[in-house]
Amino acid sequence: MGGLTSVGTTWLSQKSQTLAQLRVQDKAQRQELYRVFIEEASAHYVDALSHSLKDASTFIGLYAKVSRMRILSSEPVVAAAEQAMLVIGETYKAPNLTLDELAHRQVTEFDPLKDFSDACRRELQSWGYL
Repeated sequence: MGGLTSVGTTWLSQKSQTLAQLRVQDKAQRQELYRVFIEEASAHYVDALSHSLKDASTFIGLYAKVSRMRILSSEPVVAAAEQAMLVIGETYKAPNLTLDELAHRQVTEFDPLKDFSDACRRELQSWGYL
């Protein structure tokens, strides 16, 4: 009986450690994906404010990241990422802004990723990662 108890305790301990490791890996994977998406989308948005889109293939990286989010993330995160991409695309189609025009805009106008960031925070909090 003592041997069976020892085996059971060891098994439960290993299972608990494995689950904890998987949670750490999941958290790191999500945070890295969200970080890279935010950095890339921000760069595209800034570029879109003063340039026209020359080649749609520049969006391949963003599309790939959103597709990864469809596998890993909640629907609100995916929807917010898709919305951010739409805003960036519309910004590329809009007239280019001069430096003076950019300087006179409200800071809140320059945050197409706010909803995405908020959705990511809510998701990470719901998983107990924050």
